[in-house]
Amino acid sequence: MYKLMRKEGNARRGEFVTPHGVIQTPAFMNVATCGAIKGAVSAYDLSNLKCQVQLCNTYHLHLRPTDNVVKSMGGLHKFTSWGGPILTDSGGFQVFSLSKLRDIREEGVTFSSHIDGHKIFMGPEESMQIQSNLASTIAMAFDECIENPAEYEYTRNSCDRTVRWLYRCKKEMDRLNSLDSTINKKQMLFGINQGSTFQDLRIENMKKIRELDLDGYAIGGLAVGETDSEMYNIIETVIPEMPENKVRYLMGVGTPSNILESVFRGVDIFDCVMPSRNARHGHVFTWEGIRNMFNAKYILDDLPIDKSCNCPTCKNHSRAYIRHLLKSGEMLGMRLCVMHNIYFYNNLMEKIRDSLDKDTFGTFFQAYNGVLSTRI
Repeated sequence: MYKLMRKEGNARRGEFVTPHGVIQTPAFMNVATCGAIKGAVSAYDLSNLKCQVQLCNTYHLHLRPTDNVVKSMGGLHKFTSWGGPILTDSGGFQVFSLSKLRDIREEGVTFSSHIDGHKIFMGPEESMQIQSNLASTIAMAFDECIENPAEYEYTRNSCDRTVRWLYRCKKEMDRLNSLDSTINKKQMLFGINQGSTFQDLRIENMKKIRELDLDGYAIGGLAVGETDSEMYNIIETVIPEMPENKVRYLMGVGTPSNILESVFRGVDIFDCVMPSRNARHGHVFTWEGIRNMFNAKYILDDLPIDKSCNCPTCKNHSRAYIRHLLKSGEMLGMRLCVMHNIYFYNNLMEKIRDSLDKDTFGTFFQAYNGVLSTRI
């Protein structure tokens, strides 16, 4: 259940109540694709990094260790030792992005595993069954993720199929949640808005999926090659059609400035691999901009990554030491950078929430939008 607490313009401050805890929004979901955040960060670390939600991936966990193994181990919460909310992506994006050979039909999609090439079939029912086995807090509906730019007619047909798949997802989830063998009988379902960059298709699709009165709604199919202005235009198009009393999720976004711009337009929750992926390559986010920790200027720098940061990395280690670890290929270097970036993103969301509580989000937005994505 989503509770809207206050607004400043279109920006929203709220709480999203789930079976595994309350999410304070706006919020960032930290991406733990295979049940762990890449960079040797454990569930035990996350509480010190202000993490509220983990995102795990249905496709990858279905391939290994398999969702049946996870179910046998008690579900993702027990398997990973993370007690807070977990959202599982439906696998749709990976089916369409990782598999070169795929056959899309009304029943679902037949595709080849990116690991060993064996054939796999996944449709709405299979995706719901896998996510039920994983016992996540929130399951995402199975949708078709199309390339961008896309042809109008194909996009329209794809949107219609995605709506039909959503109805099948809802029906199957209701069935699964009624079974005695289901671990999380209160699993929630989010629908996904699609339509590429076509405004009329986005609006039509959103009007159709909101009729199901789901637990939340996502804007999908963005951050896949379009410009920031195109993305913001689609957000502005879709937001007025999204229910006011439901949580709004922008999938796969993004930079700190992307997040600020999207909160400004009315988005509640986000996810992106950027914090951990960039960190593993020595790119760290700070309140002054982005640092490349491989730069020679940090060889004798005894300051922390960010002087105003209270993350475990910044409280204990210098830029010089972190650069040394990265240059030496030591895993600890990646781990420390990943921990810093995760903390930075979650701390950014906390500051956004604080500014909304104080009706100062506009001032915060003007002060940091753009600066946070500047390369130092």
